[in-house]
Amino acid sequence: MKLSVLMPVHNEESTIDEIVARVRAVDLGDVEKEIVVVDDASTDCTPARLEAYAADPDVTVVTHPANRGKGAAIRTALASATGDMVIIQDADLEYDPGDYPRLIAPVVEGRADVVYGSRFSGSVENMAFPHWLANKILALTATILFFHRVTDEATCYKVLRTDLLRSFGLSCERFEFCPEVTAKTLRGGYRLVEVPISYHARTIEAGKKIRWTDGLEAVWTLVKFRFKR
Repeated sequence: MKLSVLMPVHNEESTIDEIVARVRAVDLGDVEKEIVVVDDASTDCTPARLEAYAADPDVTVVTHPANRGKGAAIRTALASATGDMVIIQDADLEYDPGDYPRLIAPVVEGRADVVYGSRFSGSVENMAFPHWLANKILALTATILFFHRVTDEATCYKVLRTDLLRSFGLSCERFEFCPEVTAKTLRGGYRLVEVPISYHARTIEAGKKIRWTDGLEAVWTLVKFRFKR
């Protein structure tokens, strides 16, 4: 099997080389691995750093001429993916690629169609209380709407079969990628399991981009796709 690591990037000049190195260093045994990076119109030195990977066979770099948002970048990356399954990887260092083996195992073994890496079943460091509360609200909202217990709806680490994610017909542009995938997974009756992961949050000053309004949009997205015909 082959794993495609979908990496949306916007102004991550200080972390992009490190995260690519960490992803490359993960041993997945017999599972092949590729990295698909989408630069969402970065205005710092990220594009220059990505040029260094142009000739690398395991890295594909696609560039958006204008900033469109995380969801749009993931959809662009998905179009270039050649793996049997995909995982979403933010370009910061909040999530540890060392968790990949346990994340892909349920899909490789045929026990799940979708896997979420749950921060709240694993370890969480440095998460601000407003973000903690928003994550808890989103998880509870998903659980109530879809009658399926979810402990971490907004986790970046989502693993899906590539054909399944493509079949969802995603329309997300920004951070509503997560609730759209959650809604379409659970409404479709696909097998979703969660596994514990480690997480170390960064601050807004250090580059964290999500805002409180994104939380409201996420709740609305869950509701919208729960009842959309």
